[in-house]
Amino acid sequence: MIDKTTANQYTWGQNCNSWVLIDDAALSVKQENMPPGSREQLHFHENAQQFFFILKGSATFYIDKEKRVINEFQGLHIMPGQKHYIANETHHELEFLIISQPSTNTDRFNIH
Repeated sequence: MIDKTTANQYTWGQNCNSWVLIDDAALSVKQENMPPGSREQLHFHENAQQFFFILKGSATFYIDKEKRVINEFQGLHIMPGQKHYIANETHHELEFLIISQPSTNTDRFNIH
């Protein structure tokens, strides 16, 4: 069994946290949280598709210049090659699952 208390944890971006639930070459599953007002950098994945599922709060996604708001218990599929980032534009903590297939460990290209 694995959960946030037993998973490897790391901090990224603007005081955001990630708990690595599964991490192998074919599949990555992480539980993450983002404080209010935080966001990640615009990027894309050449090979990986991703599925974000919101557990708590509301996430704003920017995907190929389109803005989409996803709420609790809703999900969003990101295809390989789509330029995207997630932001927490609310005053509440955001918590979500991110499932990547294959893993994005060597498949992330930041756009400046």
